[in-house]
Amino acid sequence: MLLTNDGELTKELTHPSHNKKKIYHVQLDKDLTKADMLKIVEGMQLDEDYIEVDAISYVDEEDKTQVGIEIHSGQNRIVRRIFESLGYKVKKLDRVYFAGLTKKNLPRGKWRFLTPQEISILKRKSFK
Repeated sequence: MLLTNDGELTKELTHPSHNKKKIYHVQLDKDLTKADMLKIVEGMQLDEDYIEVDAISYVDEEDKTQVGIEIHSGQNRIVRRIFESLGYKVKKLDRVYFAGLTKKNLPRGKWRFLTPQEISILKRKSFK
């Protein structure tokens, strides 16, 4: 979660038309098959939307219920919709990368201020 009082930055980061890179760690109720992974990579029609995924992979080859997925789409609940359309239930969903920011080394339930460098990157819009 990113808290800011900068309305213009908020719009730049969150509006679907800006296509900002997001990476999610997804835990599913069952193993994701290679066939379904291929369907996701090739792109999918969900309702009236055609969804393209930039990358998807298993987090651990031994545990095929956990995947990492990279998207640029800003559509609401898109990750859940992708997996539910293929018959999976999302048990856990965690955005681990957003607009150049990560939660690395930040324990669950904790928060931190952005560094001056991170703020500069956001203000210059020099993130993916």
